[in-house]
Amino acid sequence: MQLAIMEFFQRMASPLLDTIVELMTMLGEETVFIIAVAVFLWLASKKRGFTIFSTLFFSLIGMSVLKAIVKAPRPFQVIEEIEGKRVATATGYSFPSGHTTGAASFYSALAVSMRRRWVSFLCALAILMVGFSRMYLGVHWPIDVFGGLALGISVTFATYGWFSRLYDDRDRLIRFSSIAGIVSTVLALLLVILIEAGIADPVGFTDPMKLFSLAAGGYLGFTWDQKHIRYTTEGGKGLKILRLLIGILVVLVIQALKAVLPDHMASGFFRYVTTGLWITAIYPYLGTKVRIGAQKLFMTE
Repeated sequence: MQLAIMEFFQRMASPLLDTIVELMTMLGEETVFIIAVAVFLWLASKKRGFTIFSTLFFSLIGMSVLKAIVKAPRPFQVIEEIEGKRVATATGYSFPSGHTTGAASFYSALAVSMRRRWVSFLCALAILMVGFSRMYLGVHWPIDVFGGLALGISVTFATYGWFSRLYDDRDRLIRFSSIAGIVSTVLALLLVILIEAGIADPVGFTDPMKLFSLAAGGYLGFTWDQKHIRYTTEGGKGLKILRLLIGILVVLVIQALKAVLPDHMASGFFRYVTTGLWITAIYPYLGTKVRIGAQKLFMTE
């Protein structure tokens, strides 16, 4: 049955459809999630940004653990007739689909946070498009997609309310963020060492290393903000656009360092920790010191 579905997608392929589907699959990639969380944290609602960041992180960690345990090969790796497309983003093992897990978690959290029918419809459509794209591109089996859907949505609905309440309790938020940041840092560095030493499987554990690194920077940044910065998302439309453009430009520059840094796990650790810290703390802190006209880039409470 699964093979028949994959063969169906292979038969319907065309250059135009390839391009459309590759655009669809980008809705489930890390750059989209990172930028979206940054938009919430810098422009809209720090509470929503924290909650979506957290539900997404725990969904993806659960996905990474399953991948490392199951170690399922991808369709194009085992079936000669299946052509894998956009394989550069098909890292790790096959089950469950990381793109689908991320999309299911992120867009379901977005729908819950916004509570608008049209937003929920668009989010559901985005989730389905990402799942469809992974099968069309030959990088995931249907069961991988269904597993990702179930995992992403279930983790989000199980944890969203808890993280939302946690944010409202500043003392608990600081304790949780501190512990999560320290634990994530230790685990990320441990994976760097084990992978480089040839002890841990790089296929199964490189993505978890990146996730823990991003979480390390993100949660330590949340702690720093709550203790020392306490910035707000307020500001005029023009200021917010400028704030976003500057912040995202630096995020892209940090990620682009991959092209010049040594090909080492430590380089990935550095890039993702720095990205998390930049979004949650470094940029807001610097923004409270920089004045744009009569107003600072970021205001404090």
